[in-house]
Amino acid sequence: MVPFLLGAVIVAAAIFAFLNGFRDASSAVALSVRSRALTPTYAVLLAGLFNCLGALLSVALVAVFAGHLFTVPPGRTGLLLLLAGLLGACLWGVHQWWRGYPSSSTHALISGLVGASLGSAMLGHAPLQGINATLLTLVVLPLLISPVIAFVLGFAAVYPTAWALRNTTPGRAFRRTRQIQSVAGAAVAFGHGLQDGQRTTAVVLFALLAAGVGVAGEVPLWVPVFTAVMLTAGTLCGGWRISYTLGHRLVRLDPMRGFVAQIVAAGLLFVGAIGLALPLSTTHTVTSAIAGAGRNQRFSVANGRVMRRIVWMWVATPFACAFLGALFLLALSPLA
Repeated sequence: MVPFLLGAVIVAAAIFAFLNGFRDASSAVALSVRSRALTPTYAVLLAGLFNCLGALLSVALVAVFAGHLFTVPPGRTGLLLLLAGLLGACLWGVHQWWRGYPSSSTHALISGLVGASLGSAMLGHAPLQGINATLLTLVVLPLLISPVIAFVLGFAAVYPTAWALRNTTPGRAFRRTRQIQSVAGAAVAFGHGLQDGQRTTAVVLFALLAAGVGVAGEVPLWVPVFTAVMLTAGTLCGGWRISYTLGHRLVRLDPMRGFVAQIVAAGLLFVGAIGLALPLSTTHTVTSAIAGAGRNQRFSVANGRVMRRIVWMWVATPFACAFLGALFLLALSPLA
């Protein structure tokens, strides 16, 4: 039964990584496509390439990230916990994509694992040790802090950018900022790979340890390659429903503000992944930076109702995924 459950966890992790890239492709390409800096085809190819590079390089950060998480019980119990959490996160991700709302895959995964751990404890089985601290540090605090920081920086960064272009005609400024949006989009995609590549890699490593076929502290070469391939495959398929929400429904940005939002988001993702070893949600960071840059205009182009719905979905994600994780754990419990 253990080999079967290990295979099921790896398949679920592949689906999670694919959906992660599929949904979050919009974070990198929405503004570049909206301003016509890149065609949809080239934008997705560029995002896929840099997402893949970021995911491959994220292997150097996995050990620190995994050390901040939790301890998985060995054997069937641990594998069932991981499987239930992944299934809950995947189901919620499909729902959010269908509705066209950007939401955090990281928060969905951690919350799904929290729910699975609670379900396991209800049945008298071993839970995930340290999962409550993980929920606080990786879900609650980033949910409260990172969107605010991204919004404020997105708003403030418009001023120095506009000052730098003060002697440039509007037409030339439009062309210049639109041209460098491809670089900004690639930076966001690379930051997404650095951040989200760690999630799937860590889950697979936990599964290998629970199954007794992994060694603590070692990362087999195939694991980051597996993560990078699935993230890239999802990115190349592209979740255009969410791209439409970010590029058209939420706010209509000119190329200068679009460039500012992308650079701010990419910078925060790099600092979080490399400097602070802190997992930040690409979705929260990019969406908030877009909203902040969009607010810094002489006229309002932001759709407040859409933003309120997005924030509501962000708040609902931990609760919904915890419920789904517990539900899947209870359904899978006969296999324990």
